Amino acid sequence: MDLVDQLRAFVATAQTGSFTAAAGQLGISNRLTSKYVAEFEAHLGVRLFQRTTRKVGLTPAGEDLLARAPELLDDLDALLGEIAESSRGFSGTIRVSAPVTFGELYVAKMLGRFAAAHPDLSIDLRLSDRFVDLASEGIDLAFRIGMTETLSIKARRLCSFESVFAASPAYLAANGTPKTPEDLSRHACIVDTNRRASRRWKLYRDGKEISVTVAGRFQVNSAQAACDLAIEGHGIACSPSFAMARALQRGQLVKLFADYTSERNPVSAVYLEGRTLPRKTRALIDFAVQDIRTVEFA
Repeated sequence: MDLVDQLRAFVATAQTGSFTAAAGQLGISNRLTSKYVAEFEAHLGVRLFQRTTRKVGLTPAGEDLLARAPELLDDLDALLGEIAESSRGFSGTIRVSAPVTFGELYVAKMLGRFAAAHPDLSIDLRLSDRFVDLASEGIDLAFRIGMTETLSIKARRLCSFESVFAASPAYLAANGTPKTPEDLSRHACIVDTNRRASRRWKLYRDGKEISVTVAGRFQVNSAQAACDLAIEGHGIACSPSFAMARALQRGQLVKLFADYTSERNPVSAVYLEGRTLPRKTRALIDFAVQDIRTVEFA
C-alpha cells in the first residue's frame, strides 16, 4: 500500500477527528480511510489513535507524527508540482500586489511578458498603495517601494529610484525657479501622502542633508496624480523618477536642483518567510530582477 496515501489518511483523520470527516476531505470511502490508517499503524508498529465509539484521539506517537507530517506532505506536493511544471510550463494562479503607479507603468507589462511564455498560468494583479497583508489576503508576491520592516517578510531587491523635484515651464515662468531647497518654502508644493513624512522634503549636497517643510493647496495619495497636477501648473511635485520620466522627456516638466542629490528608495519583491516558495513564484522574481534592468521608464 502507498505510504503517502496512508500518511494523508492519518493527517486528515487527526485534523478532523473522525474517519468519516477525513474520508469526505480526501474524497474516498470511510472504510478505505480506516483501512489506510490501520495499515499505516501496522507498518510503523505503533498505535497512532485511541479509538472510541464517538471519536478518535491521538496517542503520544500520533501527536509527534502530526507535528511534522502536514509540512512533509506540503513539501512533497510542492516538489511534485515543480517536476510537473518543468515539463509543461507553469499553471495555476499567482496573486501579485503592487503600488498603483508603479504597477500601471511597469508591473502589469512585466507580468504580461512573463505570462507570454506560460499560457496555462493565470495572474491576479491587485494594485494598492498600502502595504497589504500577504497572509490574510492570499498574496503570493508583492512589489514594494521603500524599506520593508515586517519580520515575517523576505525581500529581494530589484532596483532603486531617486526622488525627482519638478515643475511645469508655465509654473516656473510665473513663480520663478527655486535655486536652493530652502526656496521650496515659498512655493506651492504638491504633497504625495504616500511618502513617509510627506511634507518634509529632503535633498543632499556634499553629504549634508537639507530638510524643508513644504505646503500647498494639493495633497494626493498618488505619484501619478502629483505628476499630473504639476504638469497642469499647480505647483512643484516630488515623485519617484519612474513617475516623472515621460513628462520630463516630453518637456512637460522641468527637473529642479541639478546640483543636489535626492533620496533613493529601493524597489523589492517581497514574500512570506517560512513558506516553501513555489517554483512559479521564484521564477517570476528571477524574471523581474532581469527584466527591470532592460526597461527605460519613459
